[in-house]
Amino acid sequence: MWPFSASNTAIVTEKRAQRAKALDGVPKDVAESQSVILKARATEIVSRIEKGEWTAIQVLEAFIARAAHAHAKTNCLTEVMLASARQRASELDAEFAATKKLKGPLHGVPVSVKEQFEIAGVDTSVGFSQWANKPATRNADIINQLLEAGAVLYVKTNIPQTMFAFECSNPVWGCTTNPYSNAYTCGGSSGGEAALLAMDGSAVGIGTDIGGSLRIPTVYCGIYSLKPASGRVSYIGAKGPVPGFDGIVSVAGPMGRSVKDLELVSRVLFGAPSTNSVIPPIPFREATLPPKLKFGYYTSDNYIKASPACKRAVLETVEALQAAGHECVEFEIPDSHIPFNLFAGITSADGYKTMLSHLGPDPKENALFLVTLGPRLPSIIRTLATWVMEALWGDKIFANTVRVTKAKSVTEYWKLLSEKGAYVRRFNEEVWEKHGFDSIIAPVQALPQLPHGGCDNFSALAAATILYNVLDMPAGCLPVTRVDPSKDALTEEWVKGPGLGSPVLEAGIYRGKQPLYNPEATKGMPVGIQLVGKKWQEEKVLAMMSVVDEALGKERGFGPGAWDAHVNGL
Repeated sequence: MWPFSASNTAIVTEKRAQRAKALDGVPKDVAESQSVILKARATEIVSRIEKGEWTAIQVLEAFIARAAHAHAKTNCLTEVMLASARQRASELDAEFAATKKLKGPLHGVPVSVKEQFEIAGVDTSVGFSQWANKPATRNADIINQLLEAGAVLYVKTNIPQTMFAFECSNPVWGCTTNPYSNAYTCGGSSGGEAALLAMDGSAVGIGTDIGGSLRIPTVYCGIYSLKPASGRVSYIGAKGPVPGFDGIVSVAGPMGRSVKDLELVSRVLFGAPSTNSVIPPIPFREATLPPKLKFGYYTSDNYIKASPACKRAVLETVEALQAAGHECVEFEIPDSHIPFNLFAGITSADGYKTMLSHLGPDPKENALFLVTLGPRLPSIIRTLATWVMEALWGDKIFANTVRVTKAKSVTEYWKLLSEKGAYVRRFNEEVWEKHGFDSIIAPVQALPQLPHGGCDNFSALAAATILYNVLDMPAGCLPVTRVDPSKDALTEEWVKGPGLGSPVLEAGIYRGKQPLYNPEATKGMPVGIQLVGKKWQEEKVLAMMSVVDEALGKERGFGPGAWDAHVNGL
């Protein structure tokens, strides 16, 4: 048990007991008829219910059983709401039997949501024991929108402590593992959501992203997601540890097992009525693509060099698109250290005091060690450490990152926001306007997955996703391939270095006796990409994701049933 006080130990014990009781008696094996349901995409579920072939309660029971199985494997669930879900599904069935009309576009679809979304009458502890046993009094906007569309909400999913790391663990709910290997993390912060979806424990889900929290777990677990830019989906009622912070805007978005399912949820959420009209009433707009698209791509952002597996995923995507008649042009991100340092500087403005204040008696997770270290360093120690990094180790990139992670005055904070705006303008001019790209293909991270504990000292791996949070641009993620040791072994390009990125970080990742990157240990695990679009072009990103998905082909084996097929060697 975690080193809590007696009272907090009781809280953790109580919350976990509630979860266990809610799942008690749920069969972890599914019948053949349920297996057919689990392999159906959300769009097909709605269609089959409308045709009278399935009922909402039949669909729900199949996903409840599978969610219990996924939880037993990965520890992915937090709050479990089966009684209310069954009542909801039964009411939908009764209403449909009487009217023969669907409640909405998500009628009868089981939807899971990240722990942080408020649901009336349900806890939103966000992994803090101090926040437990304080049920929400109202629904988050996104919850109301899903319910209005006919969704059935039945589980919440696990997150990292503070949601500012991508090792999915917190003292209240414990650690969530990757469905493909218990030795590896599922990613974060929407990690429980990704693990559940990867094992077909949910039809679609909702996560959030401020620095990669949708995209990292998506590719770690081999599913699909869309990170919208700010302004398309309401965030009201998504509880977080730094309320009021908008230096980097956190966004909510769909996670699922196909592009079509992401589109289905996006049609429900984009421009939907929101509290205080915080979201412009801009509904989903159909995207028309030209026959020939122009994609920009890079295999490394030059902060941390991408691994052989992640580089191959990008290049295989490029090859598939070129074979389909599209244009792909390699380019370099302008000074990728700038947006990462802006993110680090802006988010550490108060020295992480607000974020960490909610820990109370809870022990701090190791994954937060490096990311919150900077503000705690005395000035003389920071100066000495950065001098050693730069002068002796030759790592100016990481040294500059450490320099900016300190508490700041309001004047310094405003200056960083001004510099962020300047970088956004520069990126638009030097990338979008100069090259005329329709989209950008990029690695999601330098590594396909991280082992448990890998985030402790290598949280800077998130630089690859943070770029597009600073730019506030939409980014979709999809799986491309799986790690193959025969194709993805380290070569002199990685082992001897130095690369173009941080020498210190790349040394720990690719060199030494036990490099963090290990294609033998991750054999068969998913590798994905992110597909980036311009601001306000979420619909176009989804359409281009379909183009990429089709070009790559179905034979790569992702989507509903992918995890079962993989573990059974099919």
